[in-house]
Amino acid sequence: MDAAQQTSPSAPETLAPITRGLRCVWRARSRAADSDLPLHARVLAARGLIGAAEAEAFLNPSLRELHPPSLIPDLDRAAARLLDAARARQPIAIYGDYDVDGITATAILYHTLRHLAPDADVRTYVPHRLEEGYGLNSEALRQLATEGIRVVVSVDCGVTAVEPARAARAAGLDLIITDHHNPPQRLEDLPDAYAVVHPRRPDSTYPFDHLSGAGVAYKLAWRLATMSCGEDRVPAPARALLIELLSFAALGSIADVVPLIGENRVFARHGLHRIKHSPIIGLRALVEASGLAGEDLNAEDVGFKMGPRLNACGRMGHAREAVELLTIADADRAATIARELSRLNDLRRQTEQQILAQAIDMAEAAGMTSPDRRAIILAHEDWHAGVVGIVCSRLVDRFHRPAILLCRKGDECHGSGRSIDGFSLHAALTDCATHLSTFGGHDMAAGLRLDHARLAAFTDAFLDIAAARLSPDQLVGALTYDCRARAADLSADAVRRLDLLAPFGRANPTLRLRLDDAAVESGPDAFGKTNKHVSWRIRQDTRLIRLIGWNWAEQDNLPRRGARIDAVITPRLNVWNGLTSVEAELHDLRILD
Repeated sequence: MDAAQQTSPSAPETLAPITRGLRCVWRARSRAADSDLPLHARVLAARGLIGAAEAEAFLNPSLRELHPPSLIPDLDRAAARLLDAARARQPIAIYGDYDVDGITATAILYHTLRHLAPDADVRTYVPHRLEEGYGLNSEALRQLATEGIRVVVSVDCGVTAVEPARAARAAGLDLIITDHHNPPQRLEDLPDAYAVVHPRRPDSTYPFDHLSGAGVAYKLAWRLATMSCGEDRVPAPARALLIELLSFAALGSIADVVPLIGENRVFARHGLHRIKHSPIIGLRALVEASGLAGEDLNAEDVGFKMGPRLNACGRMGHAREAVELLTIADADRAATIARELSRLNDLRRQTEQQILAQAIDMAEAAGMTSPDRRAIILAHEDWHAGVVGIVCSRLVDRFHRPAILLCRKGDECHGSGRSIDGFSLHAALTDCATHLSTFGGHDMAAGLRLDHARLAAFTDAFLDIAAARLSPDQLVGALTYDCRARAADLSADAVRRLDLLAPFGRANPTLRLRLDDAAVESGPDAFGKTNKHVSWRIRQDTRLIRLIGWNWAEQDNLPRRGARIDAVITPRLNVWNGLTSVEAELHDLRILD
């Protein structure tokens, strides 16, 4: 286990009366943080990074930490077949998924194969989310065979596609599956494919369990490059390409919310730096359309600006345009697609807000937000299938329990689910499999289909599982902070040192500090185009600092001048007119009586 995961949270300390969502418990990340140490050392200790060597390795991840690709079962077999097909101009189809992870994984293999064999016949295929659904499907594989395709390589899907694998073999296709979703527990239950490349298949000893689909594709691309030249050190042009493709591995890993530790941290740290100046025209167009051309990119930019635009194409239209953007689009076409992705993302947001409001009302009316009902399962005929997964995430954030939303079309329901830490959604669906037509995914997210006639029975079965496996304490949101701090700790140099913990994401969450007993000197002052944000000036000891509450203007009982508060914050550097100051971004606060 990575050092960043080894610490255990302390007992809850505060039930905060003011928060942006529901009430939540404040919890220290670990008891390991010693208040006598400097701030950066306390934060590292809270995250289990005690020794100097392991702290250095985490703060400055190296590409040398990436494990050899050949350790993944079947990867060498897959690389050899793809390389032979590319050189012989046997038509190859990269069968992707319609989310960011699948789109970027597709782009990784496309650019690699075309670089190593410029005359290769390489095509891409992405199923339509609404018409075909997730993953490999038999009809699409048979159609690809009739079009002359000889080799199909899946990315980010396929590890449970037993029937489609049979269809591929019957159609004369060599099917190579690359995936990272939960595999079958028995080797004999894997699909009968030419190769099944998966770091967690039952016979795997690969040392890292959390690769994204793009991460697996990157490992295959790396091996294609070394196999092509017959040496571990590839020629400079191929090496330069692999460095540039780290940007796609970073995008896929961050957007798919895999733990940003180990190899994923290496991908994210090194790939984020490549995105803005990528030689890939479509990637630069996406940066421009996301409003990020003049900024240094971080994981939040990927998660909240770039990723949603790529996802919107698959949710509201067809993801093949997003694949085109990142593979073959010229400058004019790339700009057109990027603008369209922004439009679709705006439409997605509107649709999401409508479904979320309706789902909240339905969940509360059905009693699914009460302590004795520990999951939310809802179905509706008018919901957009491409958006319900995002709404599930919003429900989980609000009510802190697993959520499944289903779209009813005739006699069938299909949709998505999201979970909370400590409750495996995939395991729960496995235990409800008798009620389902199909399902797939991993611990935190999954997709499923079932007959509407089975919905009531499935709902009862799933709620029983949630009741048995979730305690009431797990249904209360926990705001975890790294350690206590004083305003005097927050110098610009200290914040710069703490920024080395980035990129932040799952298993390496955003830095949060607790400030106790600070005095409000002024505020709240509303700001922003619609005055929905709030700022204060707070003082602790002799240090004055600006406290910023994004979207806090509608909160009740905001503290005013003279109040004393405890707050959970993230320190940020603000540069204005050449001057650098430290500000505190507010997560939660309580007013002290």
